[in-house]
Amino acid sequence: MTSLTEVYVAIGSNVEPERHLRAALVELAGCFGVLRLSRVYRNRPVGFDGDDFLNMVAAFDTDLPVEALEDRLGRIEADHGREPGSEKFGPRTLDLDLLLYGDQVTRDGRHQIPRDEITRYTFVLGPLADLAGDMLHPLEGRSFGQLWSEFDVEQHPLEPVDLPLVT
Repeated sequence: MTSLTEVYVAIGSNVEPERHLRAALVELAGCFGVLRLSRVYRNRPVGFDGDDFLNMVAAFDTDLPVEALEDRLGRIEADHGREPGSEKFGPRTLDLDLLLYGDQVTRDGRHQIPRDEITRYTFVLGPLADLAGDMLHPLEGRSFGQLWSEFDVEQHPLEPVDLPLVT
């Protein structure tokens, strides 16, 4: 019997973001079953000028290894118009980033788990703290809620968005 691992994935879009977030959730639920979701937040882009992003975090259980999971997330992005190798700081139809894979810590050429963005960006840490506030960061040894309470949110404020989501 294959064991399941709890994973957390950041979801973001600034190109028809409501449509792309909803579509991503339908696809993720179709692949992985029950999703646990943070609130949705609006924020200004970081690193470039453009339309606001909608961001959130989804958690689910999977029996896929990291490589297969990241490949699946990449296929979902591509199915929604995300160009492979697109610029890091630019408009996105859909951005799916694996943040946490259980309590695994991996730093190799292809994988970075947990992702550094968790402690660098409000639009990642805020939704993650919503969903897993009591959970400990595998490297920091502090909860995501504590990290969020200490974070300087003034530089990149988040605005909660009332976006009904169906999964």
